[in-house]
Amino acid sequence: MSVYTNIEQSELEVFLSNYSLGELVSYQGINAGIENTNYFVTTENGEFVLTIFEEVGFDTLPYYLNLMAHLSDHGMPTAHPIADLHDDYVRTLKNKPAAIVRRLEGRNELNPTDIHCTTVGHALAQMHILGESFTGKHENPRGISWTEKTAERIFSQLSSDEQMLLEQEIHYRKQPLPDDLPKGVIHADLFRDNVMFKDQTLTGIIDFYYACNDILLYDLAITVNDWCNKENGDLNISSYTALITAYQAQRTLISSEVITWQYMLRAAALRFWLSRLQDKFFPKDGEITHIKDPDVFKNILLSRINWTPEIIL
Repeated sequence: MSVYTNIEQSELEVFLSNYSLGELVSYQGINAGIENTNYFVTTENGEFVLTIFEEVGFDTLPYYLNLMAHLSDHGMPTAHPIADLHDDYVRTLKNKPAAIVRRLEGRNELNPTDIHCTTVGHALAQMHILGESFTGKHENPRGISWTEKTAERIFSQLSSDEQMLLEQEIHYRKQPLPDDLPKGVIHADLFRDNVMFKDQTLTGIIDFYYACNDILLYDLAITVNDWCNKENGDLNISSYTALITAYQAQRTLISSEVITWQYMLRAAALRFWLSRLQDKFFPKDGEITHIKDPDVFKNILLSRINWTPEIIL
């Protein structure tokens, strides 16, 4: 689901008059994403993506947009936000915060090969390294507090087996972690539908609106759980090895990360199982509706509980 706020052509034309992008040619709602309203917008000066933020407030948006600009300015293929005539990235549309970014070339690779996974592992490590020079700070809004609140909200909707699984994982999630786990800027949603490719070349990383400061290994776990996954939830060892090897070629994991690897994979799977359950049981109204299957991440979670491969330093 992605279109919650409908806009008329006249409203968009007024909005675009605050930018140096030329006259509007066309626009179309995008059937992608979960939290925000997105439109492809074509003007005389090129192709862009307009995002209207349904949950994110004006106070948080500068973190995301400045991060995207920072990464793009340092060579990462991210969508650079477009500044308006007053040099601001954020404006108001339909009484909600909105921003425009340049549309990137390429398409999603939903059936990635080992080469794609290698490229993604390399890019994620690069992002973590470049994040060291980014000064913005934003706590993960989907940390343990969100996990507990969401679990309580959807608990009664689950089967008894699912309730037992959820209680087990909430308890597991609360265990203390090593103090020296490296932290920094994470994407927190680097799924296949947030990476663009042209053939086997990575042309863009998009949708930074879950980005935050958190444990870097957690970001790697989120990425592995999507990119290296078989249909039954088990890891594809070949693509897993390719992604982890490429990541470590840029940023070598330390011993405390190795011993908490299974924890991070399970925490990452739990986070997306819960968010998909929430969307299923408490859907938002939208013109375009696309609710992702929660069982995908329940199966991933069960698989990571049963077996997690070791990381070799």
